[in-house]
Order: sequence, then C-alpha cells, then structure tokens
Amino acid sequence: MRQKARAVFMEVELVQVTWLKPHEHIRPERVEQLRMKIQQNGYLHKPLLVDRVSGTILDGHHRYTAGQALGLSLLPALLFDYLDEERIRVDTWPGCGRESITKKEIIDLAIRGERTPPKTSRHHIDVPIPRIRVPLDTLREA
Repeated sequence: MRQKARAVFMEVELVQVTWLKPHEHIRPERVEQLRMKIQQNGYLHKPLLVDRVSGTILDGHHRYTAGQALGLSLLPALLFDYLDEERIRVDTWPGCGRESITKKEIIDLAIRGERTPPKTSRHHIDVPIPRIRVPLDTLREA
C-alpha cells in the first residue's frame, strides 16, 4: 500500500526585532512598497526565515526592514538550526559578483554586522512556508 506524503508545517514564532541580524543589504524602494502594502493590509502574511541560534535572517530582509519602519517590536519567523538543516541549501544569485557562499559565511557576516549586496545569497528551502495573518497590533509592544 502506498502512503500519502504529508507536509510538515513548522510553528511560526514571534521574535524580537532587536534579536534579528541581517546579512544582506536591501533595496530601499522595495522596502517602501512593502511597508505601504503591510500598513494598508494591517497584517503580515509571510514569516521570516531565521537561524534559531544566532538570529541571522535567512529570508525576509525587506520584511524585516519594513517592520522596523513601521515601529514593530516583534516579527513572525520560522526558526531553523541553519548550519545543520539539510532542508535548506544556499547558493548565489546569477550576476551577484560571487561564485559561492556558505551557510557559515552567512552566519559570520551577520554576527559581525556586515552585509552583502542585495540578492547575493539564494536559499532553497524544502519546507512549506505557511501563509499567515498576524495583525500589526500584535507585533507592537504594549
């Protein structure tokens, strides 16, 4: 008998914005578009992907920066043990100026407070990313 594969959804957690560490620069015009869309909607619909040990942002630099611009204290995130996580692979975007980048390089950049140009690292994630609806009021500290 053939078993049906089931998608395993991870739990979205709310994390402190101050704990998060970016490793890539952003495009300011993209942040402004995203900030306006989030403000108009009144909620966030996609979690950031973050290393649970260091707080390094793997995916979601523009959402992180838009959240800061909106004065949010918390952001929704899926947390991974990035260095050991086999469901996440990393390479570079074509034309970014680098041949390769490793998970360890990304963590080290973030910890040192350094950033690569936008669209340097490209993560391939074999985990379903849930659509969420977290109201902005929930993400502001009382």
